[in-house]
Amino acid sequence: MTDTPQKSWQSRIGDGGGADTEGAKLAASFVESISYDRRIYKQDIAGSIAHATMLAKVGLINDTERDEIIDGLKSIERDIEANNFTFDESLEDIHMVIEDALIKRIGEPGKKLHTGRSRNDQVATDLLLWLGTAAGVLTDSIKNLQSVFVQLAERSADVVMPSYTHMQRAQPINAGAEALAWATSMDFAFYGLNAIYPGNTNSPLGSGAIAGSSLPLDPEFSAMVMGFRRPPRNSIFHTASRDDAVAFVFYCAMISMHLSRWAEQWIIYMTTEFSFLKIADKYTTSSSMMPQKRNPDMLELIRGRCGNVYGDLFALMTILKGLPIGYNRDLQEDKRIVFRAYDTVSSCLTMAAAIVSSASYIKENIEPTLDRGFLDATSLAEYLVTKSVPFRTAHHIVGSLVARCEKEGKHALSQLSLKEFEEAVREKAPDAKIGQDIFDALGARNVVKRYQSAGAAGGKPFEEQLKAWKARLGI
Repeated sequence: MTDTPQKSWQSRIGDGGGADTEGAKLAASFVESISYDRRIYKQDIAGSIAHATMLAKVGLINDTERDEIIDGLKSIERDIEANNFTFDESLEDIHMVIEDALIKRIGEPGKKLHTGRSRNDQVATDLLLWLGTAAGVLTDSIKNLQSVFVQLAERSADVVMPSYTHMQRAQPINAGAEALAWATSMDFAFYGLNAIYPGNTNSPLGSGAIAGSSLPLDPEFSAMVMGFRRPPRNSIFHTASRDDAVAFVFYCAMISMHLSRWAEQWIIYMTTEFSFLKIADKYTTSSSMMPQKRNPDMLELIRGRCGNVYGDLFALMTILKGLPIGYNRDLQEDKRIVFRAYDTVSSCLTMAAAIVSSASYIKENIEPTLDRGFLDATSLAEYLVTKSVPFRTAHHIVGSLVARCEKEGKHALSQLSLKEFEEAVREKAPDAKIGQDIFDALGARNVVKRYQSAGAAGGKPFEEQLKAWKARLGI
């Protein structure tokens, strides 16, 4: 006859006056986490296999018991993956559910698995293992998004467009350079997430509940089996640390922030007033009342969900800020937050990649307006610098010329004559010699071709960026 399942602590506390009472049911429902922490079953099983292997190594269980435990754990994993496993919520969490199932399958050896281990160091270990896997998934998604931005950059390499500072026209750029800017924006989170994996941190396993164990454990061995850098440095710290979880959610928030900025820019570009960009109709919706509408709802949702991930980051840090060192049950809430942030960011990255893959700049709408806003003013000032005019003087000269154009109803600096340029320069820099080549510095396309500085938004620097990205991503 199978024993009635009990919580790991029930012999000390009891059943609260009867397991079938409304109060007991309320308490059980309130403390359970199996409804969401079941998603770390793989990590829990991997940690348990490492722990059992270590217990056999130090002689706390024999090799036969170790093999039975490992076989039993693997059979549970297979059943979960085959959707042939019942998660008993009365057992609170994934750790107790798996241990209870193991005992039912293999008997007494299963009761030895928890030797020298607490749920405190067990869950800390499982979470770190899960974070490493999740970080890998997100970096793959980032790499995919960067790839489609690079592809957009390549197919937009002949499009010249205005850039904006203060939401005012600034300098002309290659449209592909802006696509590469968005690819580059993902690198901070990409490299940060790459650092979140077991090999970069210490294993909590062996810390026990808080103070370690008097048993002859070998945490260094179990750490090695799981791929951690080394065993716990301090058992008190490692049972309660969620630093890697905070870092993970922080990088999720950074991804969300950059995606939100990108979504905002493209929403603007898709307005009738701009008409710079088109994405596939399937990533837009219409209106229930206005039949002409083509709304960028997917971009708007990406922008909106950024706030949810910010909330997740602050929620986790707020939970942690008031906790004395050592495990407290508040930490059970960490997984809700981490999983939610991961799910949100993962889906947004996937949607973003799909949108970018479908996007194209509308060259025929962009280029006819490039003479608006005097985008070549900085280029003209830099041309004068090459004629030995101090930059501040050149800046003043060009500013005066822009004001003159506006006063005279001219919309482009190139509408001025060479004689007018010579007169303006002579007044402020009489020794400067300018010629017909001044017009090579004017006009958006000419300006974009002239860029030379590293990382610039056109010319050879853009070509070098594109080449480097393609090499990095294997495109």
